[in-house]
Amino acid sequence: MSNTSATGGYLTPSTPAPLYDDALTDALQTMVVGITGLSGTLVRPRWQARPPKMPEPNVDWCAIGVLNFIPDVYGAQVHSSDGEGSTTLYRTEIIEVLASFYGPNRFGNAMLLNDGMQINQNWEAIAPVGVAFVEGGTPRGTADLLNNQWVQRADLQITFRRMVSRTYPILNVLSAHGSIQTDRPSSQDFDTEN
Repeated sequence: MSNTSATGGYLTPSTPAPLYDDALTDALQTMVVGITGLSGTLVRPRWQARPPKMPEPNVDWCAIGVLNFIPDVYGAQVHSSDGEGSTTLYRTEIIEVLASFYGPNRFGNAMLLNDGMQINQNWEAIAPVGVAFVEGGTPRGTADLLNNQWVQRADLQITFRRMVSRTYPILNVLSAHGSIQTDRPSSQDFDTEN
């Protein structure tokens, strides 16, 4: 059981965390498959502990991964007095994603994803994950030298935004006792009860 503001010590959120890491990559993979029509086996997480064999140069495929999470510098804290009380931290995150397309239709698939993200119905499909499309980029052509052969690719950076909220067990103040000290040699005692 986590601490509360009454017990002292570090506090952990009492609400589930938003999607990060593999869970977010899986949701993005589903989005790319849905918009481009590429097979699910050919839209892969960008960095894998045991990478599968790379498809042949004549096969269209995509590698996708999150590059950065850029949170607001300061979140907003809002206390709720419902029940015993809690405080929710709200913060906006920018999520930068890189989709690299390979194969003979690499630029066509990159532009298909870029254009597909402009369609409201596609926004609605990714909304349950908690992210909203901000902008697509300009596909950039590059190549990798693999097994003494140049493999061309088109990189597309996509930007999403989401609101993250984490609720902490910061309880209501039910009573307080103390005194207020001022610069003058006097003090004012106070006592409150709920």
